Parts: sequence; structure tokens; C-alpha cells
Amino acid sequence: MENQVPDAVTLLAQRLLQKDFSDIPERERRVIERVAKRISISRDTNTDDEQAMTFGDRLADTVASFGGSWTFLILFAVFIAAWVLLNSVMLVGGFDPYPYILLNLFMSMLASIQAPVIMMSQNRQAVKDRLAAAHDYEVNLKAEIEIMALHEKLDEMRAKDLAELLRHLKDRK
Repeated sequence: MENQVPDAVTLLAQRLLQKDFSDIPERERRVIERVAKRISISRDTNTDDEQAMTFGDRLADTVASFGGSWTFLILFAVFIAAWVLLNSVMLVGGFDPYPYILLNLFMSMLASIQAPVIMMSQNRQAVKDRLAAAHDYEVNLKAEIEIMALHEKLDEMRAKDLAELLRHLKDRK
């Protein structure tokens, strides 16, 4: 594979990272190639994630978003209060008398469905965070390599200017 790598990329890897191109991990290779070709590495990982989302991913995010909101908590509290009020006070005997076994069944069913869906959303968010962190690493590495290259250019310019100054001083004597 090294024979397929342009000389500029190989030289850049050796000069700035003090490593042979073949010894660099794939992620760093992509960064070095983009630096050599002067191609941007930045991208919006949120857009990439949104395009890759399935219907299940969107549903899990929506359920997790609603299930973890104050709106859900308030509506659920109102529902439970209405259930208890309806079965304890308004209806003598009610259709679900105390200890509200039917209510407990519904709450258990809701929890058994809601918990895994929320976990799916959290797992997807963790994957998204890892991809964003990997992208941040690539961007930071590219910035570091670019800064190293700029330092090299500045050092070359200083050396050239110093040589010209010394030559000029030598010619004056």
C-alpha cells in the first residue's frame, strides 16, 4: 500500500510525525492525506447522524424526549390523581378499587416498554458522542499538524533571513 501513497504524504508523515506512513493508524493517515491535499476535514456530525437515523431511532428519541420531560411527569401525575379520585371517591367501589391493581398493571406495562426505549436512545446518543469525539480528534490532529508545518515554514524563513543578514553584514566589512 505504501507504493500507492504519494511522496508528499509520506514525507509529511515522516517530517511532522517522525513516523513512516505505514506505521500510522488509519485515522491519522486520513488526516495526513487531507493536510497534504489541503482538504478540509471538518464536517457536521449531527447532519451525518440525522441522515443515518432509522424510524426506530427517531421513535426512541421522541419517546425518550417526551418520557423525560416535565410535560410527561405532570400529565402522568394528573392521570394517576384522576384514576385514584375516580375509583375512590366518585365511583362507589369503582372499576379498580384500592389497592388499584389495574393501575399498577398499566404503570408496570408503561415502565417495561418505556425503559428499553429510553435505553436505546441513550445507547444511540453514546454512539453519536463517540463519533463526535473521534471527529474532534481528527480536527485537532489536523490543526496540530498544520501548526507544526507553519512552525517549520517560519523556522525556514528565519534561517533564510538570518543567512541573508549575515551575508549582508559580511559584505559590508
